[in-house]
Amino acid sequence: MGKVYRILEHMADRAELETEPMPAQPIVEIAGDQRVLVENHRGIIAYSTEKILVNVAFGAVCICGCGLRLIRMTREQLVIRGRIDAVSLQRRD
Repeated sequence: MGKVYRILEHMADRAELETEPMPAQPIVEIAGDQRVLVENHRGIIAYSTEKILVNVAFGAVCICGCGLRLIRMTREQLVIRGRIDAVSLQRRD
């Protein structure tokens, strides 16, 4: 999937099209400073009330804050609530 995805992404860039997320590409939605939605995740790597690390196809999404808790988790998406201080992407080498 990686090579095909890169080719499609390159073609969209060359055509100067606004890209839609590719199938199975992680999507992170931040709602204010209280809620984070992660779609197309691959599970939880680490969990505490200050930091939640979510596995995604090309690395991990790190959510930092205070009073963090996992509200909902399905195969497709998970929802985290609490005071969100930072959301970052950690790529795999």
